[in-house]
Amino acid sequence: MDLRKLKKLIELVEEYNIAELEITEGEDKVRINKFGHPPQTHSAAPQYYPPSAPSNINAVESASETDDSKPNLPEGHIVKSPMVGTFYRASAPGTKPFVEVGQTVKVGDTLCIIEAMKLLNEIEADKNGVIKAILLENGQPVEYGEPLFIIG
Repeated sequence: MDLRKLKKLIELVEEYNIAELEITEGEDKVRINKFGHPPQTHSAAPQYYPPSAPSNINAVESASETDDSKPNLPEGHIVKSPMVGTFYRASAPGTKPFVEVGQTVKVGDTLCIIEAMKLLNEIEADKNGVIKAILLENGQPVEYGEPLFIIG
């Protein structure tokens, strides 16, 4: 693969805060892992995760709104999505979610998975604390920078 293409891919990984990127071009194959962890053992094939049972989750509105229509969210550290994709609370359908409200987490604990371009990306806690809120439903689309969890 051309060195200029490789450099551009690395720049894209940095710019968009992508955890891992794999590109195949002909017989060339490149995997860029931003955090230096060994490749995940998750299947790269897209999987269907049926929505979990409805829960008492509040939708998050734009922070730029100043009216009183904002839901009452607990105070704490907000974990935001580093990418666009699909939010999953568990590693596979029918398995126990990574975290529940009220659970204590440490830095590096897996909170969820975001599937983006057929890659499953583990989202880890970046702060020690207790999960105060899970802001998305299982299988819901997520945007870059969208709040996922509140850790208190």
